Amino acid sequence: MRLSTVILPVRRWHDGGREQWVRAERLGFHAAYTYDHLSWRSLRDRAWFGAIPTLTAAAGVTERLRLGTMVTSPNFRHPVTLAKELITLDDVSGGRITLGIGAGAAGYDATALGQEAWSPRERAARFEEFVPLLDRLLTEDAVSHDGTYYSASEARTIPGCVQRPRLPFAIAAAGPRALGVVARHGQAWVTIGDIKLWRTGTAEQSMEAIREQSARLDDACAAEGRDPAGLERILLTGLTPDRPLASLDAFVDFAGKYAALGFTEIVLHAPVPDSMFDTSQEVFERIATEGLAQLGGN
Repeated sequence: MRLSTVILPVRRWHDGGREQWVRAERLGFHAAYTYDHLSWRSLRDRAWFGAIPTLTAAAGVTERLRLGTMVTSPNFRHPVTLAKELITLDDVSGGRITLGIGAGAAGYDATALGQEAWSPRERAARFEEFVPLLDRLLTEDAVSHDGTYYSASEARTIPGCVQRPRLPFAIAAAGPRALGVVARHGQAWVTIGDIKLWRTGTAEQSMEAIREQSARLDDACAAEGRDPAGLERILLTGLTPDRPLASLDAFVDFAGKYAALGFTEIVLHAPVPDSMFDTSQEVFERIATEGLAQLGGN
């Protein structure tokens, strides 16, 4: 199992932001991700910086750490412009980028460009068109596409990604249509569990919901003729009833259960003071340096 972190883009680069990314590498995390939103929930009226520039800066101050979004969505992105930014970011980082991507939700990003929020059905349909078009843009030199929601006219994406055939997609999915996208295009699957259980459910209910999601992913892979064992499985914590950051022992117990369920990567939010992610920095760093060793290694 691998251990990664999410660094929310809430600090100015020269006032603690840079050091967070450098520290994540020193602590030994496999990857450090950031949210790709224009603003987010309870942090909407606080400082919030752009994901792609933040990751570009992070690439310049790290050497080994994988970097990525957790997650990008079509809410305010277009495949053509996103592909160009990702190719550039992959080049700057020396091939260390993972694209976390999902269908998006009905939050602030959904209406920030002045449009009405899409229905869940339209979000799913857009996602089914967005991901394969992005896949083509990252693997072909020139792409034309005239779709229901997205178009490209001889879009050039030369020289392509450093990683071949393209950088990996870690696709967030829970519903059947999105799980189909994972099976067709993903190198990894991302889940946050069942959001309805976040505040009122139990750890046991959450694990059972995630177990059911994982089984549905297996079915989606079977329908596509794909071996599900070839997919990485990533659990983004912080939105389940569990509290793995409560202590080192709590993390080891939590991670052991999900390793047994087939998960290959756990992602922890770096502490953010005065927020829902306000946890002990000391415990967070102890988990980073000791957690996997107590679990039995990676």
